Amino acid sequence: MPEHNDPTQLFLESLPEIKKDQTFEFACHPKVPCFNACCGDLNLMLTPYDVLRLRRALSESSKDFIQNRAEVGMAPDTGFPVLTLRMLEHDKKPCPFVSDSGCTLYEHRPGACRTYPLGRATRMDKAGKVAERFFLVQEPHCLGFDEKTTWTPETWLKDQGLEAYNQFNDRYMGLMARQKDTGQKIQSGQTNMALLALYQLDSFLNFIRDMKVFDRLNLSKDRQQAILDNEEARLEFALDWLEVILFGKSENIEIKA
Repeated sequence: MPEHNDPTQLFLESLPEIKKDQTFEFACHPKVPCFNACCGDLNLMLTPYDVLRLRRALSESSKDFIQNRAEVGMAPDTGFPVLTLRMLEHDKKPCPFVSDSGCTLYEHRPGACRTYPLGRATRMDKAGKVAERFFLVQEPHCLGFDEKTTWTPETWLKDQGLEAYNQFNDRYMGLMARQKDTGQKIQSGQTNMALLALYQLDSFLNFIRDMKVFDRLNLSKDRQQAILDNEEARLEFALDWLEVILFGKSENIEIKA
């Protein structure tokens, strides 16, 4: 698994910051001359929740999705798996989901696509809560800034349906930040577990059943059933499970004595 530097954070920090209540004007629709111009030749990182939404929309197994649509790397500072969307092998390297009329999976598009033209950077503050900063990604080719619809970062994120995306993504980024603070990479077996639990929820379901994972934990019957039936609930559990694997405990699950 090749190591993967995160260019996104470095890129964001080179851009002008915009405050949460500061306004900007932007719109993107088929009548904007540059429509679809930003949907190609991308280093588009996919979070676990991105993969959940995309492969469910495509009715694909996680194995098929990762094999056919993603590149798998590894964060050099933590050893966590990093997935990026594989672009098509054309001259402009377009996103595989873009068409002349726009995104064919628009309702399930990744969080990075929803956030654009903002960039959102996060860190954990001293109280252990997520602190966020916003940056304006005003690329030369983008004519959406000539439109007269006014937003703030707060109203834009709400309009783009980012609440669930940011909830899951912040939790995952928090785990990586905790691991980075240790100054050590996770072991290869833990990397494989992270890839299984977070990015392969269908296979993780089989792991939960085959390894009798619930027998080791004090979980309510209702939560157990939700984990078995619902992928969002399973991803929440996967984050808790990985926290136990890496740090020995989680506030959200209790290991039996």
